[in-house]
Amino acid sequence: MTALVIGVDGGGTSTRCVVATVSGEVAGRGYGGGSNILSSADPGGSLRGALLAALAGLDPGEVTAGVFGLAGGDSARERTEAVATEAWRAAGLAGRPSVVSDTLPAFAGATAEASGAVLIAGTGAVAARIDDRRVTGRADGYGWLLGDEGSGTWIGRRAVRAVLASVDGRAAPTALLGCFGDAAELAPSRSPGRTGPGPAAPGPLGSAGSAPSAQEIVRLVHAGIAESGPAWLARLAPAVEAAARDGDAAATAILDEAARRLAATVGALGPVSGPLVLAGSLLTEPTLLAGKVRAGLAGTVVTARDSAAGAAALALHAAGAGAVPDPLAAHRHLIG
Repeated sequence: MTALVIGVDGGGTSTRCVVATVSGEVAGRGYGGGSNILSSADPGGSLRGALLAALAGLDPGEVTAGVFGLAGGDSARERTEAVATEAWRAAGLAGRPSVVSDTLPAFAGATAEASGAVLIAGTGAVAARIDDRRVTGRADGYGWLLGDEGSGTWIGRRAVRAVLASVDGRAAPTALLGCFGDAAELAPSRSPGRTGPGPAAPGPLGSAGSAPSAQEIVRLVHAGIAESGPAWLARLAPAVEAAARDGDAAATAILDEAARRLAATVGALGPVSGPLVLAGSLLTEPTLLAGKVRAGLAGTVVTARDSAAGAAALALHAAGAGAVPDPLAAHRHLIG
């Protein structure tokens, strides 16, 4: 019998699961849709799907520990733990997983150091100070409605506002209007794990050769949010990036403000010891936003790699010396 641990990294857009041996070897991987408890359409279904896929061909009875790092969990702790436990048991696993902030797996997936800080900017945004693999300080991460400043959802929301202001004459024209020129590209799609036809997508926006109206844009945005949750707004972030690269003033202003807000989120943590890990697709890909954020940071900055492996590494430490002979060595091996 080979003892196993499970790590789950759940964000607003996707969920990733890693099953690892106690020596730090990856035994299985699984993926699912978004599992942010505040913004994803079906977090429980996404967790179940990722777990079952990662455990395919493995014995659930060999799993000794599990850590779920879930976005939005700190703001809805009781519900998050209930959803995680239900998914765990639905996968045939005994006991229950440990549910932590998604900041911890992001940090542990990039470094085996026990202390430092992490800034995540993907669908949502949050920063945390880490001491001895525990979160001892936090800034933002309050969800799309109350915070997540500088995140993909925040950027998407600002883009919609900029376009509406342009359409009704409150602001200058912006290339971001092109985001809404073809409903087929942004129409709501079925959430992962669902079967059967989804709701009808909005019809074509605008008449031939004309720009969409403000009302048509509002209709499309509300349809997207109703189908996929507020995380749908983050789909607009790549278009803002592209428009800014082409010199669009509105898009550039959005990214500049996003970078300032993300830097302020890190600054709110105060002095930290150890590396600063940048995580989330907006900061780990070669985006304009990533460059703007890095330009305002000091100290050792490390790019996140595999947050699901980071969650599994935390499970190795949580399992204890009795189950894991050398947790630190296994951690280093697991994250490469």
